[in-house]
Amino acid sequence: MKGSWPLLAAIAAVWTAVWVGTQMVTAAPLETAPTVVIGVVATMLTVWGYPSAMRGPRQLGRLSAAPLDGTPGDPLAIVNRTLPYLRDGLTERTASRSAGILLPITGGAAVAITDTTEVLGSAGRDRLPETLGQSSRRAFELGRTVRFEQGDDTEVALPLTVEGEVVGSLVVRFDDGRIPSVTQLESVASLVSLHLEVADLTNKAQQAADAKLQALRAQINPHFLFNTLNTIASKSRTDPDETRQLLQRLADFFRYAIQQDSQFAEFAHEYFFVRTYLSLEKARYDDRLDLHYDIDPQILPAKVPVLTIQPLVENAVKHGLAPKAGGGTVALKARVDPLAGSMKIQVRDDGLGMEPDLLREVAAGTYRSPSGGLALHNIHDRLDGLYGSRYRLDIRSSPGKGTRVELDLPL
Repeated sequence: MKGSWPLLAAIAAVWTAVWVGTQMVTAAPLETAPTVVIGVVATMLTVWGYPSAMRGPRQLGRLSAAPLDGTPGDPLAIVNRTLPYLRDGLTERTASRSAGILLPITGGAAVAITDTTEVLGSAGRDRLPETLGQSSRRAFELGRTVRFEQGDDTEVALPLTVEGEVVGSLVVRFDDGRIPSVTQLESVASLVSLHLEVADLTNKAQQAADAKLQALRAQINPHFLFNTLNTIASKSRTDPDETRQLLQRLADFFRYAIQQDSQFAEFAHEYFFVRTYLSLEKARYDDRLDLHYDIDPQILPAKVPVLTIQPLVENAVKHGLAPKAGGGTVALKARVDPLAGSMKIQVRDDGLGMEPDLLREVAAGTYRSPSGGLALHNIHDRLDGLYGSRYRLDIRSSPGKGTRVELDLPL
């Protein structure tokens, strides 16, 4: 209650000032109603602006932490909330920033974070040496907390683990004979290890996604390159201008496919890539291939996984229309659904279609084409890694009527 007494005194002073101002200073005393209104407004402004003990000071953007010595605060929640740096892994930069956060939480005189060979970052009055101390080396050997005392100083080294393997240590030094709470320090070290686990899993997930992207890039059929070059060679004798255009488009196609090293790109870029591919196929199949585009302009800046739409279009040409005597039409449609927060992409052809048994294999991602391709399987895996359950890939097909692939992705 001690923080409330100044507020009560301030309210009393406000009402005194209101009474003096409205009843004694003015030429004629105000009536009761306006006096009460003025008093209530002044009281509300006073309460709102006063940093009472119940509400706490109005401080924005500051970190509040309490040491692990029984004083008020929730240090473990603060550790969990303020150590996103370590999700980038254990580096000198992340360790230095994290040590500064952990220092007031642990209540130690100095804090250091190490890997298995050196101190990566430290903070405190007396910074720990840059080389590993006896306590750290002992913690690595035993795989558990080690407490080392020398005079009035106490040093606690706690191992940091990832998948059960020690990757570093959290070292806290206490001076002036202070006795630390080892149990609470171990809780802090466990949370730090958890963030390192997240960093490791994120890194592995990124590597897996990159591998799938490389698999899709390698999926670009070499027969497509050979057939396109043959088409260009045949046109070079009759139409040099078109030959130059086709060579430029082929260069654009492979330049885009090779240079994409991130997982996402604007739909406009993927759309250009698809149109480049289809223009090359159009030069090859001529009247046997018709193209239709129905693109909502709102979807052009949206981010989509790279090299995802083109394999669907390639499947439509290669498996749907190429074996069909009269050829057919490939249609690409893309829409934004702002209410659902999603984008819908559809690739449709009126080619041969698929029998029910084959459709089930393709939908399950287990079908392997005679050329050895597994593009749909790789697309499934990539989308699952990028979106989890927040995407939908629907394939519908009827023999002799064609195939429709619908992709529903979150914005």
